Amino acid sequence: IANVFLPHGTILYEILVDIGYFTAPTMCYFLVEGYQYTRSKRNYGLRLLGVALLSQFPFALAIASPYTLNMIFTLLLCFLILVVDEKVSYKSLRILLKGMLTLISIIADWPIFAPVFTMLFHWAGKDRRRIAVAYGTVGFFFFATYRIGGLFTLTDFLLAAASTLGIAVSGIVILYFYNGKRIEKGRDFSKWFFYLFYPAHLLALGLIRDFLVFPV
Repeated sequence: IANVFLPHGTILYEILVDIGYFTAPTMCYFLVEGYQYTRSKRNYGLRLLGVALLSQFPFALAIASPYTLNMIFTLLLCFLILVVDEKVSYKSLRILLKGMLTLISIIADWPIFAPVFTMLFHWAGKDRRRIAVAYGTVGFFFFATYRIGGLFTLTDFLLAAASTLGIAVSGIVILYFYNGKRIEKGRDFSKWFFYLFYPAHLLALGLIRDFLVFPV
């Protein structure tokens, strides 16, 4: 909503964007979880690719960024990083391939950050202490890179600190409200709802802006 409707730099924009920062680390965490539990990694990867392709037009419409790939493409790159970790035995080649996939994410939403999140969560596994360390590292990394190459004022410091709150809430939810088990009822609905919600909500917001709020 902030990116589609609100001017950058306004207080409401900053509040909504900071709330939204909950999403990316949560997505990356459950990508790692899904990779461990899926019955078919091939189908998992193809599903991500299909949803990524389906989501590109709604993403470009809503965010007005036709040259940037959407978040599901980023998650697909993160998925490939996990594949490399599992399948490539040579350490130097593994590091090279993971670095290349991370760099490719520059052309997609949540570049660099999402691959780093994924690698940290993969390293953490089920260890709650490591998960907490991963979230702390994610938060610090996000804070430290808030204004690369620019003067870091007191306002920037406060905005950078606020931007880590969504990440912190994600960590609290994962550590204290996620029991590591799949839902017993409505598994298929839950899975497909979250896959389809991403392109659907972007398409809806883009159409509302272009045809109802700011009609041509």
